[in-house]
Amino acid sequence: MPIDPNFRSYRGRLAPSPTGLLHLGHARTFWVAARRAAEQGGQLIFRNEDLDSQRCRPEFVQAMLEDLRSLGIEWGEGPDCGGPVGPYTQSERRGHYLEAWKKLRDRGMIYPCACSRKDVAQAAGAPNELDDEPVYPGTCRTAVSEAARLRLRGTAEAAVSTCSEPWAGPGGVNWRFCVPDGEEICFTDLHLGPQRFVAGRDFGDFIVWRRDDVPAYQLAVIVDDAAMGITEVVRGADLLKSTARQILLFRALELAVPDYYHCDLVRDAAGVRLAKRHDALSIRKLRDLGWTADQVRAGEISVG
Repeated sequence: MPIDPNFRSYRGRLAPSPTGLLHLGHARTFWVAARRAAEQGGQLIFRNEDLDSQRCRPEFVQAMLEDLRSLGIEWGEGPDCGGPVGPYTQSERRGHYLEAWKKLRDRGMIYPCACSRKDVAQAAGAPNELDDEPVYPGTCRTAVSEAARLRLRGTAEAAVSTCSEPWAGPGGVNWRFCVPDGEEICFTDLHLGPQRFVAGRDFGDFIVWRRDDVPAYQLAVIVDDAAMGITEVVRGADLLKSTARQILLFRALELAVPDYYHCDLVRDAAGVRLAKRHDALSIRKLRDLGWTADQVRAGEISVG
């Protein structure tokens, strides 16, 4: 869906997943996103990223809305208030993701992969704490890979798809995006400065559609950011490498790449970055303990 040209120039977003209670790190990141939108006189969009049906729960959706509002964060578009580019819940946007998958398939930029998670883990080095996807060794790469690399580098040679029939739909196998090995993906983060990643070294061919017939995070996020006219993405520094992957997808689908602002990570007393398993540091728990909205928004660890 094209974006209304009457939209304000700045469009930011909040994009939590209802897989648990939001914690102190989320509070600080989302407050930064809200503040930056307000400073620009722009619009803030709330998107419910609920594609993980095994972990997402309706009660966490309600908790996200309540907890963010308790911090004084407001949005102008979202699943609770509507807007011109809805739906704002990812499980209701499958058609958008299928359209993107078909374009990538027809352009020869993705290929089916039969490797299991265990196969990849055994064949590649373990990921570090800032990236949960090991470098894929390329076991299932097909003849489309060279065409994909040529197309991404802007050559005149057209990419030829070999994935029409029998792959009329994505279900049943993982689908991987064929990265242009050796290509540098550079961008300037608005908080952390210049960033540089090398495709094929820092990350390999990554999944865009899962074998259980669910679009993967990398694909769903860029499709939604483009469709919703997002001009700046504010999120945690643990997603820097994901940004490099997503820039490749934006380019492959000929979509505008937004600006990025990656926030410093909030860590617990032991120096471990926060996750939703840190129930003691959830926004809801801290509020019950008497923390003020200002204290939670600051994201300062003061509990053990």
